[in-house]
Amino acid sequence: MKLAIITLFSAAVFSAQPIYAANNTIHIATEGAYKPWSFVNGKGNLDGFEIDFVNALCSRIKANCKITAQNWDGLIPSLNSGKFDAIVAAMSITPKRQKVISFSEAYAASPNTFMVLKEGPLSDMNSTGKTINLVGNKVKVAKELALLSKQLKGKTIGVQGSTTASSFVHNKLKGVNVREYKTFDDSELDLLAGRIDAIIANITVLNDSLTRKDAKIAKISGPILQGAPFNSVAIGLRKDDAQLKSRLNSGIKSLREDGTIKKLSEKWFGVDITPKS
Repeated sequence: MKLAIITLFSAAVFSAQPIYAANNTIHIATEGAYKPWSFVNGKGNLDGFEIDFVNALCSRIKANCKITAQNWDGLIPSLNSGKFDAIVAAMSITPKRQKVISFSEAYAASPNTFMVLKEGPLSDMNSTGKTINLVGNKVKVAKELALLSKQLKGKTIGVQGSTTASSFVHNKLKGVNVREYKTFDDSELDLLAGRIDAIIANITVLNDSLTRKDAKIAKISGPILQGAPFNSVAIGLRKDDAQLKSRLNSGIKSLREDGTIKKLSEKWFGVDITPKS
């Protein structure tokens, strides 16, 4: 993966914090391989919703920021080792992650669903178009997941490793075969080649994927999944960076309240995924 850096120049002052204290620069890591959230464009530069979001956020809090692509599985270790100060990479808030890092206020919601082949065995799942709130009525949710597991029984589902989608498939769906991938793009390639039956990912990523010519043989199928583990997306931070967290939270709140996040999400996703609170 190519590395790309975007720098915003301003004169923020942070006191007694690691890395950015010396030069007043916040070093931000993103994955850069999760279009349209963050990706490397045709010019070799980082682009996408989260790049625009970082630009707007750093401008709002008058910060000097650098954002760099980093492999997904190295994001949290790199943050805690001090290589970066923050993670902006479509990372959902989960209890497991909260054990090792802190999170800012949410800046996006993260509904997930399935992409399948139009001519494949899952092209007409009877739950298509339905929204399942995973934190709703426990009896109802259990029934919905049992029906979903029945539809997917014996099928091979692709997921990006160490994601909320991976956790969901492993823990909530019974009788399915799970195949993990390093990146979303890797899972999509296997689906389009017919090596797996479906992939599960954020609906915004799947919708973007379907706009590409090579994905014309695929479609969305199955329910839209909301609620834990598909929690809201936020900035990952070290647990001891309370001052940075406070500053970022103030910026996120401002961008949410004045409609900037809504505008950016509609630009990149075609829908508003601003978190409700």
